[in-house]
Amino acid sequence: MSKPFDATPKGLVEIRPPDWPAFLGVVARAVEVVNADVSTVTAATDKVLLVRADEGDRIQHLDFQSGPDASVPRRTHGYSALLEERHELPVESVVLLLRPEANLSAINGVYERSLPGAAGPYLHFGYQVIRVWELPVETVLKAGISVLPLAPISAVRQNELPAVIERMKQRLDAEADPTTVAELWTATKVLLGLRYAAEFVEQLLQGVRAMKESTTYQAIKAEGREEGREEGRLEEVREDIRRLGERKFQSSLPTHVQTTLESISDLEQLQQLLERILDVDSWDKLLAPPAGRTHPARKKRK
Repeated sequence: MSKPFDATPKGLVEIRPPDWPAFLGVVARAVEVVNADVSTVTAATDKVLLVRADEGDRIQHLDFQSGPDASVPRRTHGYSALLEERHELPVESVVLLLRPEANLSAINGVYERSLPGAAGPYLHFGYQVIRVWELPVETVLKAGISVLPLAPISAVRQNELPAVIERMKQRLDAEADPTTVAELWTATKVLLGLRYAAEFVEQLLQGVRAMKESTTYQAIKAEGREEGREEGRLEEVREDIRRLGERKFQSSLPTHVQTTLESISDLEQLQQLLERILDVDSWDKLLAPPAGRTHPARKKRK
């Protein structure tokens, strides 16, 4: 499962799609979500809308980014070309950067390619970049309700957040059904976590109880519990390796071995090391590949 904030903005667009073209300045007669799977590398954070307007139809490709990714300009161009080919409509590509950490110099609204030695580029592709932390909070607060969760991470100071949350609450209570309210508050909590500590977020939202009934909230909580259980099992095996190894090798767990054990997030691999303690006579031999074999690739923490 992807990190919660990866799927959160995509879910917001699905809650009320017409909010987003309006937020981007397009007056639409009709808006519908269309299939974004234009290639095997389509990002999970992409959302594609078919926007019908009086001046003509278009495709809007929305890409939400929370972390640094220098491939964004190239990928955005690729998706634009594929979407145009599929739908035979002009494509408006918009990259929404959710926090400053995602703000690479390469993501500047232009993607160019040139042949070696050429006087100018053979490709010039333009796309829109929205840096959410630079958006005036009033602009977000006046947008459609599915855009509201961006308000607390827009251009607002921390001491202003309680007032922002109160204004969001007033609008959501007046304009949305309980299920939608729950989903939007859950999204707000997840996005706040991109910028603020969990303790502060909990305190800020302590008066908002609707999210506890959100299916998204329950999914995130379940994911957290499962990750906690998995990490607990890993720690148990690491402790068994330390305890049995110190007894077998008659020496304390070396720092470099401890670092290696902590880098392994594959439970089966750790269990294999635990079993190998009976067959070797030192910490270094424990970590060395068995004769004729190499270590299996370590799985990175997600």
